[in-house]
Amino acid sequence: MLGRGEETRRLAALIAAGRRGEGGALVLRGEAGIGKSALLRHAEYMASGFRVMRASGAEFEMELPYAALHQLCAPVLEHLGALPVRHRGALEVAFGLDTGTPDPFLVGIATLGLLAEAAGDRPLLCAIDDAQWLDQASARALAFLARRVGAEEMVVLAATRPLDGPSDLDGLPGLTVAGLSEDDARALLAAEVRAPLDERVRDRVLAEARGNPLALLELPRGVGLTGMAGGFVPPDAAPLTGRIERGYQARLEQLPEPARQLLTVAAAEPTGDPALLWRAAEILGLDASAAGPAQATSLVEFGARVRFPHPLARSAVYRAADPEQRRAAHRALAAATDPDTDPDRLAWHRALAAAGPDADVAAELQRSAARAWARGGVAAAAAFLERSAALSIDAESRVERGLDAAHAKFDAGAFDVASDLLTGIQTGPLTELHLARIDLLRGRLSFVLHRGGETPTTHVLRAARRFAAVDPARSRACYLDAIEMGVLIGGGLRDIATAAREALPPAPHHSTDTVLDATVALILNSDGRSALRSVVADVHAPVWSRHPSLGMLLATELWDFDAMIGLASHTVTTGRETGSFHALPIGLAMLGAASAHAGDFATAMGMITEGETVADVTGAAPLVYPRVHLAALRGRRDEATQLFAEVLAADQRMTLSVHWANAVVHNGLGDYRTAFESARQAIVDDDLGLTGLALAELVEAAVRCDEPETAAEALDSLTERTRAAATPWGLGVECCARALVTGDEDAYRQAIDRLDGSRTAVQRARAHLLYGEWLRREGRRRDARDHLRTAHESLSSIGSEAFAARAAGELRATGERAQARAPHSYDRLTMQEVHIAQLVATGATTKDVAARLFLSPRTIDAHLRNIFRKLDITSRRELRNLPELQDRPR
Repeated sequence: MLGRGEETRRLAALIAAGRRGEGGALVLRGEAGIGKSALLRHAEYMASGFRVMRASGAEFEMELPYAALHQLCAPVLEHLGALPVRHRGALEVAFGLDTGTPDPFLVGIATLGLLAEAAGDRPLLCAIDDAQWLDQASARALAFLARRVGAEEMVVLAATRPLDGPSDLDGLPGLTVAGLSEDDARALLAAEVRAPLDERVRDRVLAEARGNPLALLELPRGVGLTGMAGGFVPPDAAPLTGRIERGYQARLEQLPEPARQLLTVAAAEPTGDPALLWRAAEILGLDASAAGPAQATSLVEFGARVRFPHPLARSAVYRAADPEQRRAAHRALAAATDPDTDPDRLAWHRALAAAGPDADVAAELQRSAARAWARGGVAAAAAFLERSAALSIDAESRVERGLDAAHAKFDAGAFDVASDLLTGIQTGPLTELHLARIDLLRGRLSFVLHRGGETPTTHVLRAARRFAAVDPARSRACYLDAIEMGVLIGGGLRDIATAAREALPPAPHHSTDTVLDATVALILNSDGRSALRSVVADVHAPVWSRHPSLGMLLATELWDFDAMIGLASHTVTTGRETGSFHALPIGLAMLGAASAHAGDFATAMGMITEGETVADVTGAAPLVYPRVHLAALRGRRDEATQLFAEVLAADQRMTLSVHWANAVVHNGLGDYRTAFESARQAIVDDDLGLTGLALAELVEAAVRCDEPETAAEALDSLTERTRAAATPWGLGVECCARALVTGDEDAYRQAIDRLDGSRTAVQRARAHLLYGEWLRREGRRRDARDHLRTAHESLSSIGSEAFAARAAGELRATGERAQARAPHSYDRLTMQEVHIAQLVATGATTKDVAARLFLSPRTIDAHLRNIFRKLDITSRRELRNLPELQDRPR
């Protein structure tokens, strides 16, 4: 490995760690020919005693879901029987061994389990070449695997070219493979070219290759040393990869026609299946004699697999063939492919063989798209549909399939491609329904991409107006989409609600219609709360399956804590049962925030951790608002300040939440002026959800800052919201605020009575704190101590540190010292360790926890050892006795 000292040291350290059961991953990144494949082969050489598993991305297989993953796992499928039933089933469906829809979450963890089983008797090295051409489903599963081998005797290595856009492998440890130094390049060239070499020719080769090892080897072979004209020809301005390809093509030109035709078929068939190749060759009238000359050029190797020496050699052969030769190769491969076992590859070859529009092939591709979608291959479905649209003969089918392809590209995360497809579709004959679908997708794209120009709601409202004439139910759904977008991105809610009210008559026959009409009324200051109350309380209403976040916001607006917990728990359950990329992380975030308000910080930490785990699996950005809620109620100034700054820097849509949270923290710390300013900023837009909570913080801060007019105005606004809701939580918060403004002792007592009927433990403890503070200021120290003691004990038990410290200070002012409590167990653990400890404490087995958190059992055991050490315990039984980790209603 000439000139690769640093790279080989890095690989050696990684392999040594894998032997110790401290597995890891590394992505080698560099241009074509730079030596990534050679480093993979060298790693295999160093990994003596390892079982080596290989896979390679293929440009022509990027549309087939799980193709590369199946290639990697095929040698160890005999271990499938050792996996849990659901994990085994997920892999069997993904690999086409069974029918159904694989759970993408389970495919990743099942792959880890399968390879961990295979590594039972010796360490495992997974070597993945040409990762830039992995199909998306495989890339996601392999990235998941690579991030979770830290406690395994397993090493994952991948080699990829730099990509223009994001990749599922981004975020994994990486190593950029650069060109060789001039001295090393000279040494390599001298070893390759034994004959005397003119210095000008040597300099020309070195200049052209720029340290690229493959170029150093292939440029002299491709054009010959005489072809360089002694170094006097003009320099070639073509990209280096193009020059290397031309070198391969120069060798190709020396072959007889049958050998070139055979190579074209081999280049068009990326799996390297020799049986398939020779069946296709027979269809073309080629016999085995064509293989000899082809193999003699070192362009291909015919063996147990058909292999090219480098991906550039494959692409050079394929590009050298004229279009009709390529189509002939794909026609032969289609004819040689079994339609029962591999219908999708058959359809793809037929598509590439088509010289123009073909209705039969377009329909076949559409069927392949449906199968790919059912198997979790959204990217593959999009590719099939895009090609199907291009081959469609009649305009209507072309538009319909193009729209389906754009939606599939959106679901696959290829947002720019989806946008380009929409632009192309708009040049065709479009109905009002087509235009509505285009507007709706444009709105969703705008919402995801946060780009300038028209806002997402503008597009969605236009879609709603178009749908009104052809599909009224869909039109109403679009208006509700627009309202939810308006809530999440902030501003414009009144305009959206006004447009919805003017456009459509009431249609209260479905939960979506009820929510739309009532929410519009609520935004426009009409009586919408009474109609919303029953549908929000019905956590199983169909509308919430599509709009769980809106349901959570409306439950908060209605001060219905039971609905908040119920909606969150139902969304989590639904997400787990369906494996939904959409529902589970939303439900976990909702349940995390609600648990924080319920005073169950351990569960809140667990839900946050699990939500971030799911985001890691899916590649999505985690929802941060439950962290904001937990930080607010926990009350650690430095920790909260840092988090709030990071959140605002990343997402300005979180402004209202952060201002509310900052007000809570500083009210707890007794920094009422900061709390006052933050609370005022939180209520500026008067949006749904947190505005009511922010009003309560504003009342407290305004009273302490001697701002009576502001306090009174905030109390009036708060009362309007809480009286209409008429829940124990809302009425209790209102009574607290009224007592602060008026000094009415009965209001303090009513607040405590009301909140005793609510599950909002933090707010209940704060009511005792406020009453105790008022009693002390009235000179009634003995009465004050009872309430301050209750507040301190409750807040300390919960872990609400700022308010607990405030209660302790008030107790000292009455002449009583607050009893110090032992630190919480979760203060000594990471958030992930808290979740694992809580799950184990409630009786979950190691395998149960591993499946829940998408980790291997060995990793869970490693975490448990850390947990036992930090908590100074030795068994699961002792873990179950820790009160903070006991199971609570969720």
